[in-house]
Amino acid sequence: MPDARPEMPLRRHEKYERLVEAARQMPPARTAVVHPCDDASLQGAAEAARLGLIVPILVGPAERIRRVAAGAALDIDAFEIVDAAYSHDSAAKGVAEVVKGRAQALMKGSLHTDELMGAVVAREGGIRTERRISHCFIMDVPNHPDPLIITDAAVNIVPTLDEKVDIVQNAIDLARAMRFPEVRVAILSAMETVTAKVPSTIEAAALCKMAERGQITGAVLDGPLALDNAIDPEAAEIKRIVSPVAGRANVLVVPDLEAGNMLAKSLSFLAGADAAGIVLGARVPIILTSRADSLLTRLASCAVASLLVHARQTRVAAALP
Repeated sequence: MPDARPEMPLRRHEKYERLVEAARQMPPARTAVVHPCDDASLQGAAEAARLGLIVPILVGPAERIRRVAAGAALDIDAFEIVDAAYSHDSAAKGVAEVVKGRAQALMKGSLHTDELMGAVVAREGGIRTERRISHCFIMDVPNHPDPLIITDAAVNIVPTLDEKVDIVQNAIDLARAMRFPEVRVAILSAMETVTAKVPSTIEAAALCKMAERGQITGAVLDGPLALDNAIDPEAAEIKRIVSPVAGRANVLVVPDLEAGNMLAKSLSFLAGADAAGIVLGARVPIILTSRADSLLTRLASCAVASLLVHARQTRVAAALP
């Protein structure tokens, strides 16, 4: 008879704790923390520094930062502070730390995302690359065995097929930096059949063919897949979908920002998931936190950035003669 014992549920946050522990084995990433002018952002940076995930460079109004630290009983005497007049100035000076080679990552503090990203993509003094900039959520979903990467739910509103190539590649590079044993990418749509009536199914099929031809590398792709048959083996079996991705996907690529935002928030508010955020495609990883993020979520985002920095250094070292 089959074993009828119930599976032991995963401890909540276990996947984030593993991420943080993995990153602690690496040298800390020098990180420009942009406008850390509230308790949450400054505490997140201080705790990440205490755990050895980052070396913070605090960029913002110096006296205001010190007042926040005093009010929260945070010791920031060991941290460098780059004085800035206001939030836009903080963003520009934070990006300048990257341009100067002094920072290996950026971390959003208590300013609007648009202010930070405006400095990142600026024609003069920005840190864009040839790769499309995109966002990923790293979701810690209770009772799901592995972290789930969802892209893009925050930057690209209605990405084109060419832009989705970069979005997918950014997510694959992230998964590899996080040391996924196998990166299995599901290109999501409302259905698993290709039809001209639903354009996202055609784009999904095209992305899979591009992966076959080496235009996207480092993962196995399948799509279009509906969410259920992307992550649930039983649903994939019922639909008779046979692929190495169906039912086992660990990277979910959504059709557009609205779908990604709704998927991530559904997991957060209905399934109790946590969502660490990272922006990829710039010269350095950008830790994109929300005011509602817990301390552990902020630490997980820092851990992911640290792993990305280490992966990039490893690639650069391997390319040297």
